[in-house]
Order: sequence, then C-alpha cells, then structure tokens
Amino acid sequence: MPLRWQEYIEERRDIMMGKPVFKGTRLTVAHILHELGTGMSQEEILAGYPQLTPAHLRAAMLFSAALVSMDQSIYV
Repeated sequence: MPLRWQEYIEERRDIMMGKPVFKGTRLTVAHILHELGTGMSQEEILAGYPQLTPAHLRAAMLFSAALVSMDQSIYV
C-alpha cells in the first residue's frame, strides 16, 4: 500500500497557527523540509527528532510535491 501523506500531516488552527505539522507534534513540515534542503541527512533528522520515522520524511516530501502540483488539498 502506498504511503499517504494525509496519515502523517495535519493543519489545525490551534497548533502552530494552522501551519502543516506532523500529527501529534508541533513540528512543522516546513522546518523538516528546510533541514533536508540545507543538507541535513535523514539520519541526522531522525536522530534529532526521535518522534519522527522515515515514513514521516517521505510524507513531508509527498506533501510538498502535492502542493506544488496542486493536485491535492490538505483539507479533507
């Protein structure tokens, strides 16, 4: 079964002013994507944020691809 980013990412007005975060955390998807973009390895990110799994990182990348392509919306 393919990974669905919707299982890992949510937007709630009461958490981080509605920015996309990983479910159950206050950790924004933008922050993790920025860390990846600046050269931090997935292993370093996972070590620094033990609440995340490799699936969370894949979900972040799928989420950003969906936003860029405008094929999907976070609103369910």
